Amino acid sequence: MTQNDKHNEDTTHFGYQTVSKEEKAGKVAEVFHSVAGKYDVMNDLMSFGVHRLWKRYTIERAAARPGQKILDIAGGTGDLTAKFSKIVGSEGQVTLADINDSMIKVGRSKLVDSGVVGNVDFVQANAESLPFPDNYFDRITIAFGLRNVTDKDKALRSMYRILKPGGRLLVLEFSKPILPLLSKAYDIYSFSLLPAMGKVVANDSESYKYLAESIRMHPDQETLKGMMSDAGFDEVEYTNLTGGVVALHIGKKF
Repeated sequence: MTQNDKHNEDTTHFGYQTVSKEEKAGKVAEVFHSVAGKYDVMNDLMSFGVHRLWKRYTIERAAARPGQKILDIAGGTGDLTAKFSKIVGSEGQVTLADINDSMIKVGRSKLVDSGVVGNVDFVQANAESLPFPDNYFDRITIAFGLRNVTDKDKALRSMYRILKPGGRLLVLEFSKPILPLLSKAYDIYSFSLLPAMGKVVANDSESYKYLAESIRMHPDQETLKGMMSDAGFDEVEYTNLTGGVVALHIGKKF
């Protein structure tokens, strides 16, 4: 291995910056500690509420059933967890996992206040080394979280390991707009309006500048499809939503 190869192996992207893998983990943690309290408000403002439709579509494609075990990785404030909790019922179990304790605290409070209790667990966990048995979950979701993971390939392999045969992984994430005009408009929105909105609403323009940059650095639709296949998933497919601003990737385990 050359010195350059070793450098590439030990570094990754934090937005447009090249940083060590350890440094990225710390910087991402700082971002989400900062935005946790305003996360839901900013999601609505950033997407004009459309994130709710994207998540609803993800729930539909998950096709979860009563009694199943669901893992919601990077579950944050619990939007998907709340929906899955109703679907799987008292015989099922939903685990909300997030690496950030501030996000878990906000999510737990929100779900408890909404009466979502009894079949939901909260686990602080790193997606790259998920602390669950092999072949354990029927469905695994990660919504708007994969782009913040330091080693995405390692995380996908970890998800594959704990997914039951017959189960499916659903990755909902910002992607690459497929229409040139939409792409240009989205760039203007992401790099000008989004940080300004973060400054006004959350008093934090830098965190939202990172979020915009992280979207641009995330693998495009075909690249992520290949990464999921390489991790072992079968019949990987994706659906572009809102012109490719977001894509839902689905992989199965046979």
